[in-house]
Amino acid sequence: MPKKEEAKPKIKRAPHRLLVDDIVSSGGEEDSGNSTVILTADRMDQLDIFRGDSVELKGKRGKKTVCVALAYEPEDGDPPMDDGTIRMNKVVRSNLSVRLGDIITVSNAPNVPYGTRIEVLPFEDTTENITGNIFEVYLKPYFETAFRPVHEGDRFLVRRGMHPIEFKVVATDPAPYCIVAPETVVHCEGEPLKREEEDKLSDVGYDDVGGCRQQMAQIREMT
Repeated sequence: MPKKEEAKPKIKRAPHRLLVDDIVSSGGEEDSGNSTVILTADRMDQLDIFRGDSVELKGKRGKKTVCVALAYEPEDGDPPMDDGTIRMNKVVRSNLSVRLGDIITVSNAPNVPYGTRIEVLPFEDTTENITGNIFEVYLKPYFETAFRPVHEGDRFLVRRGMHPIEFKVVATDPAPYCIVAPETVVHCEGEPLKREEEDKLSDVGYDDVGGCRQQMAQIREMT
C-alpha cells in the first residue's frame, strides 16, 4: 500500500502576535493613519480590545509605539480581512522597525495618560523651502481635537499641500507615552533634526515590492 502522506503541522501564533499588513486606501495614506491600526472584530474581542482603545505595539529591536485600535469595516466589494493580521500604515511600521509580513505583539494599553507636554522637532531635510509658522500650519491642525497617542521616539508625517514635513517626538510628559489632548502643550522650538540617509521613512524595502508578502511572512514565521 502506498504510504499516506503526513499532514504538515499548521503554524499557530498566540492571539496577540499578528502579521503586519498594509492599510488599504484608495485615496492614499491620510494623517489619521499615523495613529491607528486595524484589526478584525473577532480578534479585538479575543484580546478584550474595544474600538477606540489605545494599544501598545512591540516590533523589532525593542521598538514600541502606541496607537488607537479600530475594527475592520469593509465597504462593498472589499475582500475579507485575515483574522491573524493587523493593518497599519508605513509611518507606524517605521516606528516599529517592521515591514509587511513581519510579526508584532499587540497588547491593550488602558492607562495611557493625557500628556502635560510633548516636545516635537522636524527633520531638517523635510523643511527645505518651507516658510511660515510650522506649528500653526502643520502641528496644530494635526493634533487639535484628535486625541492622538504618541510614544517617545515616534516619527510621523504631516501633509499640507505639496509639502509634507516629518517630525520626531523627542520627549513626552509623562514618559514614555501619552495622549495629546487639547490641554497638552506641544513644544516645537529648537533646531531641526539631522539624520543619516538610511533613516528616512521614504526608504524602499519589501513593503514597496509586490508579490512576495505571503512568502516572506512564511519565512519569518519559520525563523
